[in-house]
Amino acid sequence: MTVSKSTTKKGSSRREFIRQSARKAAAMGVAVATAGSWSRVLGANERIRLGVIGPGVRGQSVMEQFQKNPEVEVVALCDVYEDNLKKAQNLAGGKAKEFSDHRNLLEQKDIDAVLIATPDHWHASIAIDACNSGKDVYIEKPLTFSIAEGEQIIKAARLNDRIMQVGMQQRSGAHYIKAKAEYFDTRKLGKITIARTWWHGNSYHLRRAPFTEKPAGLNWKKFLGSRPWRDWDVQQFWNWRAYLDFGGGQITDLFTHWIDVVQWFMNEDLPKSAVAAGGVYHYKDGRTAPDTIHVLLEYPSQWTATFEATLAPGVKGAGIEFVGTEGRLEITRSSYTFTPLEGKPVKEAGDPNDQLTADHVRNFLNCLKSRQRPHGDVLVGHRSALASHLGNIAYLERRRIELDPIREEILPT
Repeated sequence: MTVSKSTTKKGSSRREFIRQSARKAAAMGVAVATAGSWSRVLGANERIRLGVIGPGVRGQSVMEQFQKNPEVEVVALCDVYEDNLKKAQNLAGGKAKEFSDHRNLLEQKDIDAVLIATPDHWHASIAIDACNSGKDVYIEKPLTFSIAEGEQIIKAARLNDRIMQVGMQQRSGAHYIKAKAEYFDTRKLGKITIARTWWHGNSYHLRRAPFTEKPAGLNWKKFLGSRPWRDWDVQQFWNWRAYLDFGGGQITDLFTHWIDVVQWFMNEDLPKSAVAAGGVYHYKDGRTAPDTIHVLLEYPSQWTATFEATLAPGVKGAGIEFVGTEGRLEITRSSYTFTPLEGKPVKEAGDPNDQLTADHVRNFLNCLKSRQRPHGDVLVGHRSALASHLGNIAYLERRRIELDPIREEILPT
């Protein structure tokens, strides 16, 4: 992972650059996308024709949530692995066109939106290509593989007037929305000084491939994409989340979910500093992402957010705890509990994880028709990924990382 400097003019912020790009697009009638896709607004009863790029395990799961909505039809599939295409085609009823290159899928004029669920290192190029081809986008988190990619994706989405929903499904969860309204918007917790997050024993980072030889119908070169060439490695393909050449390990995969909730609830989304420590302490299997990690972020409004995660056996579970001067609130994907300084705890049940994703998909579909910004808008996705990237950079560089929150640049040491 590298630290990139801004390409905007000296003295101008990324935020102002994004605003200016959107204003210029509106004023000049910029037609990066096709004229038909630029002006088209879906009616309440129109069909939504969906293309799925990267229908692996997660991609198929989210695809099924789309298909539960009667107006959605999956018309195209793209993957570098034929087995994924076969399974997704079965879910699509055998009617979808198949592609091995996402650019060919995006050329199809009958596609309204795409679901992107590829490994992280492919997110930026596919998302930008999708926006430039006039497609709306639902993309799995993290939005980016590096901080610099965020500005590029936001620019593509805004200039092309595209709806982009990043898959941070807590934003659409009923009990998350209720907890924010009841305890954060009303400041019932008082002054919050710590937001503690954890995610232990996540099985996705411990996947073992069911084969050793490269399967027929798998394009290894295409899978690598922009990453440096290496010979076929079964685990780097099957368990790519454990390798920093393809993603950010547990930090960008898991912490991005939690820090997004924290920044949303706290109404502050740019940390001023990050430190981290960890390593490959237990699973000596060639992985490059740490199996044990601690991250500490500090925010300008005088509070900190932490993340701890280990894959080592002995502990499992995930959640967030906000600690304030008037009490604390713990929230997970299934419930939340408010514990005041005095009195009994108050617990509220939530929906199952599948329902969170279903509600997030529904919000995206509604926004395709209304053209309003979705709950997990591209800018929100960028800021949550940025916080995670800071943690990873602090881990890799073994130093305190300071961020200029105006320019969104890492300050030199």
